[in-house]
Amino acid sequence: MSTKYAFVGLGHRAQMYVDALLGDWQDTGTIAGLCDTNRTRMDYYAERIGRPVPCFGPQEYGKLLDLADAVIVCTVDATHAQYVIAALDAGRDVIVEKPLTVDAESCAAIAEAAERSTGKLVVTFNYRYSPRNSAVNRLLSEGAIGDVTSVHFEWALDTIHGADYFRRWHRDRASSGGLLVHKSTHHFDLVNWWLDAAPQLVFAQTDLRFYGDALPRGERPARGQGAPGLGSDPYILDISADERLKRLYLDAEHEDGYIRDQDVFAPGVTIDDTMAVMVRYANRAILTYSLTAHAPFEGYRVAFNGTRGRIELEVCERAWTPPHAAVDPSAASKEHAAGAWDRLTLHRHWEQPEQVPIEQGAGGHGGGDRLLLDDVFRGPGDDPLGRPAGYRDGIRSVLVGVAATRAAATGLPVPLTPDGTALLTP
Repeated sequence: MSTKYAFVGLGHRAQMYVDALLGDWQDTGTIAGLCDTNRTRMDYYAERIGRPVPCFGPQEYGKLLDLADAVIVCTVDATHAQYVIAALDAGRDVIVEKPLTVDAESCAAIAEAAERSTGKLVVTFNYRYSPRNSAVNRLLSEGAIGDVTSVHFEWALDTIHGADYFRRWHRDRASSGGLLVHKSTHHFDLVNWWLDAAPQLVFAQTDLRFYGDALPRGERPARGQGAPGLGSDPYILDISADERLKRLYLDAEHEDGYIRDQDVFAPGVTIDDTMAVMVRYANRAILTYSLTAHAPFEGYRVAFNGTRGRIELEVCERAWTPPHAAVDPSAASKEHAAGAWDRLTLHRHWEQPEQVPIEQGAGGHGGGDRLLLDDVFRGPGDDPLGRPAGYRDGIRSVLVGVAATRAAATGLPVPLTPDGTALLTP
């Protein structure tokens, strides 16, 4: 039976799902309706769909639900909960972009709605499907290094990707929860999944050291369009150079005033760019995690120490940051792909290190995005790695970030319930 899908939130992230339903997954369902705060963005997607599609504002969300079997939620993070809960209460299935939500209160409200609903909720953690991350899970589940005692995880966002969070709505903690929620949700979910254990205790330190007005940088333009440095300043985004960004944001800003190309060094940033977190898990493993949003390269390193050895995964997604990246995003993307590499090493006690092959697939995240879309639109099969993620997975990953943010603010560790789905402190 063909599923009728409705979309709420039509920024750039929605396009992966829209294109899937127009392409290789068109046999699984149809697009029944669109909902956004901005008509220009809805028109962009209606044009892409190529036929008339009912469009609604947020106040008409109930009418959208009447047309749909399932809802795909890609709105601003802080609004996820209201759309997810309303859809679940209407008995609709929900597919929601990470993070599931941004605070402990809405985590609890979503859990209650999921428990009482006949609909199912899927959180789209595509990193689980990336072949390298799946290979790590396979090694751990096979007991390649015995019981895991500690995990050391460093993620570096460069001054293309990292900077972009500081020129759009993510720079406001009330909207995004900060990078420990919005971005690190991916990473905390990976660790929760790799360890197959619940987080129990979280401590963190964070700071704003690079973006916003953290450093004196002199007078700068408020935004990229019309800026004197456009084309020469690597931190100034030329939003008109990318047709999709232009159509979705520059052409749409007259409706709601949303500026997509704010200066990354403008005042008003309420999120951090430098973060360190420690988490203790129910299986006694200890995670040390760091996120830097102003690195000169993009990638991550993760190491697992166990009672029988060590696993190391090194990933380079961009070896260096080209200075023209903000001016010509498409060229930067090509350089991103050309310079990418990964390496997975298994160290067993008393044995030579072993390089573990990683089988890459076609498409984003080494073919992982296609695997995710198969599970989303065709339904999960018998997956021994347990990659499909439900609402409890979404909650656990969010709450590690929420607890870390609270710990950084108070200087005190924050405990979670035994199953990792609620904080023990008010």
